[in-house]
Amino acid sequence: MDQWTARCAPQLRALVELAAHDGHITQAARALGIPQSSMSRRIHALQAALGVPLLIHDGRTVRLTPEALLLAARTREPLAELDHTLAEVTGDADPDRGTVRFGFPLTMGSGHIPDLLAAFRHRHPGIRVLLKQAHGSELGAQLLTGHLDLAVVIPAPERLHHMTIGAQHIHIAVPEDHRLAGAERVRLDELSGETFIANPPSYNLRQLTERWCREAGYAPNVAIEVTEFGTIRELIGRGLGVALLPHDDRAFPGIREIPLAGDGYHRAIALAWGTATRAAPTRRLNDFMLQHFSPEAVNSAAIRKG
Repeated sequence: MDQWTARCAPQLRALVELAAHDGHITQAARALGIPQSSMSRRIHALQAALGVPLLIHDGRTVRLTPEALLLAARTREPLAELDHTLAEVTGDADPDRGTVRFGFPLTMGSGHIPDLLAAFRHRHPGIRVLLKQAHGSELGAQLLTGHLDLAVVIPAPERLHHMTIGAQHIHIAVPEDHRLAGAERVRLDELSGETFIANPPSYNLRQLTERWCREAGYAPNVAIEVTEFGTIRELIGRGLGVALLPHDDRAFPGIREIPLAGDGYHRAIALAWGTATRAAPTRRLNDFMLQHFSPEAVNSAAIRKG
């Protein structure tokens, strides 16, 4: 087996990357930082070494065979674990130098997370942090494939090692001249006749919106679907509807955010990682993040693997 590992490891990395990019050789090569010609050579070398067809040429496009997809799926995590182990071994010699690939949600792009990253940079100037901002499902997928080392994820991911570190409260956002704009709290059943603005159906907050409204006795009338919360707030400010949104302490012109009456209108904030082994610089950032979220949440949280 050792000879197979030595011969095939670079080619297997190329295959895993190719599968992650749906067979797009150019994108996979760019992700690995190698020329497209080298990417093609690695895949063909792996195919020759195994004696198993890995690619199907369909006109100008390339598709992976079932065998290639199986091989990529089964080797993705071991290769990521190997990368992390090597980084841990070499990084422990100087834990304050290295690189951490860190992700965080679009809903936390201003305020707390940037402040924490600035403070971390000041304390650990030798650690480079590469940032990725995306929706929770994409962050989880990149942790699983080894493209990220650590991420703050909302909601807490079921399939990943994670620790719950806080809660994101969900409020109702209405135009400033709305009939409920002066209320201290709003019951969801008071919004049964409203026009809702929401994320697309695959988004977690959209699913929560529909579930919570059903529990209040109605199906929300979602007339506008938007991916970005900033755009949703702009549309609310122009009187086009209401929305359930993560609470933001900042004031936005033309809208009012009101707490919901009742319990349970929140999402768990989790600190997640893809493998059991983490390099020393990643642990540095992990520990720093834990120190600056809710102490109550951290002290009561268990480390989980979905």
